[in-house]
Amino acid sequence: MHITNVISQYFGKFAKTEFPSFIQTIINKGYVFFLKLDMKEFLKPEEYRSLNALFTRALLQPREIDQSKANFISPADSFITESGKLQTNTLLQIKGMAYDVEELLSYYVSKENRGKVLDGAFMNFYLSPKDYHRYHAAYDCKVKKLIHVPGKLYPVNFRYLKKELHLFCQNERVILECETEDNKLFYMVFVGALNVGQMVFEFEPSVETNIDTQEIKCIEYDDLEIKKGDCLGYFKMGSTVVMIWEKDFVNLKDLTNQKVSFGTIITNNLQG
Repeated sequence: MHITNVISQYFGKFAKTEFPSFIQTIINKGYVFFLKLDMKEFLKPEEYRSLNALFTRALLQPREIDQSKANFISPADSFITESGKLQTNTLLQIKGMAYDVEELLSYYVSKENRGKVLDGAFMNFYLSPKDYHRYHAAYDCKVKKLIHVPGKLYPVNFRYLKKELHLFCQNERVILECETEDNKLFYMVFVGALNVGQMVFEFEPSVETNIDTQEIKCIEYDDLEIKKGDCLGYFKMGSTVVMIWEKDFVNLKDLTNQKVSFGTIITNNLQG
């Protein structure tokens, strides 16, 4: 097991511990203060019984989101670190740092489907430790396959993105293969990071991340439908979502180096 996994496991044990209420209040309020969390949509810090409960906090009220089929929405509150067109099979983790989409998706994605995303589009969503950590469906679709790829847990902040080659391919990740009603293909790749004790998927409790295993797990679904805005799960700390679309499907808005919220429209009208 890599040292990043060990550190993350120990931090995870601390974060899920429920300390006496007065100590937990100090921990929670300190976290909110130092990271400048905006808690307007959530419970008061002292109402969370552990730091992990604060990390994975749910919205008190659902956000209003665009429900049309014309556009995709951001799956999370995040910062767009990179986006654009794949150059054949290559996409960017950050400017000047390219990697192979086939390596990211793994060979548990069929050769046919790997071919569909060549020259397609991508967008990277970085969730900082102060962000809302739940992730949502970006569009109405069927989940055809879930692939869990164990790996390291390097940080995914800008310093590491600039120095660690193929970071997203080295880190633990969960890949959702999604298909729209008109048979268009896209992927949502959830990338683990340092101090992420787990990535949780509410529709698939059998997935356990950051455990001592090197075995890739692949689950196929016959009829798993998700609706735009549905909560899929959450990171236990900040991390990254990479979205990849097949060729000639989406026109991405120019959002690189901008902050977005869950529900922000990230595409112009779909191409067909």
